[in-house]
Amino acid sequence: MASVHVNLGSRSYQVLCDYGILENAAKHIQEAGLQGKVAIITDSNVGPYYSKTLVEKLNTAGYQATTHSVPAGEASKSMSKVELLCREMTQDGHDRSSFVIALGGGVVGDLAGFVASVFYRGIPFVQIPTTIVSLVDSSVGGKTGVNIAEGKNLVGAFHQPQLVLADPATLSTLPGREYREGYAEAIKHAAIRDAAMLTELEALSPEDQAPAAELIARNISIKARVVEEDEQEISGTRALLNFGHTIGHGIEAAVPYGTLLHGEAISLGIRAALLLSEEYSTLTPQDSERVLKLLDTFQLPLTLPTKIKTEVVLEKMKRDKKFSGGTINFVLLDKLGSAFVSKEVTWKSIEQTIETLRS
Repeated sequence: MASVHVNLGSRSYQVLCDYGILENAAKHIQEAGLQGKVAIITDSNVGPYYSKTLVEKLNTAGYQATTHSVPAGEASKSMSKVELLCREMTQDGHDRSSFVIALGGGVVGDLAGFVASVFYRGIPFVQIPTTIVSLVDSSVGGKTGVNIAEGKNLVGAFHQPQLVLADPATLSTLPGREYREGYAEAIKHAAIRDAAMLTELEALSPEDQAPAAELIARNISIKARVVEEDEQEISGTRALLNFGHTIGHGIEAAVPYGTLLHGEAISLGIRAALLLSEEYSTLTPQDSERVLKLLDTFQLPLTLPTKIKTEVVLEKMKRDKKFSGGTINFVLLDKLGSAFVSKEVTWKSIEQTIETLRS
């Protein structure tokens, strides 16, 4: 079993990654010292596969578990769902001695983590991610939150999990599109911190939904090390994880949530960031092409649909929390495996790059 320690002082925790680890979730949760009632927050896709068995295992171990489900999809990352879940948990007898399990992908993890951060002013939670995006990225690092009409993830809190249990076996039940979109985050990790991992990703088949646990753990380790250096995005190191997300989030928010999956929007954002890296830094077209070919292998979009208007993308970007006082902090590559934050990128260049994405 691969184990990654996230060293954050009193907020430190383990990420355990192995096939079949979900079967032993109750044991690992006990070993993490969690007690009391547990609220399992899941969605309409994941819950039918895994929640019943998880409840049985937890009950056998002496926990009293309740299950709370939201509709699958980005639309559930909303304040209305936060209120609904908090009310359900209160009605089911949960209080400050309870804890939350987030059982699902990135939407569930962000939503359940935020619920845990505000319920009774904060209770512990455990992440059990079930998608590539959540396994390699969003389940680690403590960013929780919901969307509002003005933009993605604009309301949230830093609230670290007590434990992350990553079981790649859950990927087998994902539809192909949802499985493949997550690789945008893995490709991002390789591009900013681990160029050698590109070779491993190039060896994968997008149809084989059983990646090695070691590859998942390698991604988790990259995320963990960055989070340790800059937990709350103060020094700027954690901002490197936003590679491809600056324009990508603007694209994702420019259309009704769910039109583009997160990784699909980030794929377009990565292409834009590569173009800007060639313009403003020393990234070569050959290195860009290698990343683009990998995104294409996983059937991720590289051409922006004409129905997504440039002015709408720019408007959404300007409301993004990555911008402070109008200053653009844009993550670029100087070479594969080496990223930095630039303040040189202009809005004009961003607008032109978005237009280039249409070709």
